[in-house]
Amino acid sequence: MPNLVDWNDAAQDAFAGDLVTIFAYTTPAGGAVAVPVSPTGGVDRAAGEISVTTSLAFNRKLRHLLRDPRVAMAYHTREHGFAAGDDFILAQGVANVPLKPSPERLAAIEPDMNRFLGAAPTGPVWDWLLREYHQERVVIDIAVRRVASWPALDGSGVLRVAGESWPVDGPAPQKPPAKGTAPRVDTAKLHKQVHKLPHQLVAFRGADGFPVVVPVRVAGPDPRGLRLEAAAGLLPEGGRRAGFAAHSFGPQAIGLATRWATGWLEVHGDEAVYAAHTSAGFIAPPIKTLQTFVNGVMAKQGIRKARRDGTLTELAALKAAAANSPS
Repeated sequence: MPNLVDWNDAAQDAFAGDLVTIFAYTTPAGGAVAVPVSPTGGVDRAAGEISVTTSLAFNRKLRHLLRDPRVAMAYHTREHGFAAGDDFILAQGVANVPLKPSPERLAAIEPDMNRFLGAAPTGPVWDWLLREYHQERVVIDIAVRRVASWPALDGSGVLRVAGESWPVDGPAPQKPPAKGTAPRVDTAKLHKQVHKLPHQLVAFRGADGFPVVVPVRVAGPDPRGLRLEAAAGLLPEGGRRAGFAAHSFGPQAIGLATRWATGWLEVHGDEAVYAAHTSAGFIAPPIKTLQTFVNGVMAKQGIRKARRDGTLTELAALKAAAANSPS
């Protein structure tokens, strides 16, 4: 078992207080996916763990975590949360993925969920609509192996590390995909969707296999993709598969605007270009009841589909296979 990571108070404050973070995991092809999540203060300093909840209805990420449980969480903004300070904090660790909700665990985290996200509406109709959203959820605990932090939210300044050492050498460049590295989505359209969103980040697989998430700024469109800017030393030299996320949110994570992508990151010196190969996202109006209604409908439909098409059975088989594989 690895030693517990003795992270500092600034990291603890962010873990316990940031409203929205970026959760990253790797893909079978060697890339990474970055998605915004709200961990609602999920941290156990004594146990060396952070946590995040997810609905079994939104189960695509669970497949990836069962294949490779190495994950990362980037605490990249203090906006609308309860934490202070300006540190950009990256926690990397190993995820434990349960596939059955624990009513006791969900009850224990409900006060924090209400504190961060506001109390959910109640009543016969709401209770029925939100049953799957609230009850078909699992808590993913992440055993932290490393906490890296920079003294500014843009990732500039001197890197500090607690836990396992930061790899001395950066990740090696990757072999280009068989279909080429050029953009496969409309770069001009993607630029319009993301350039005004205040939080923009890139994720890639680090030298030791853990995802790395760093802040970037979209500088403009280019025939080769989105031109990116980042603090010195954050982006590794060469080409590699990478994920991109841009988002905004209001108090209690209402009024979301999110766009994420997978694609190819090419870095040479001070020049960085991101060619998106897939892109998805959504915009939610800043109306809590409407956003809650949509969440309930999507969760209900997602759970029904997962039961109907055998997804839950497939996930159970993946978890059993992971448990029986050599460590």
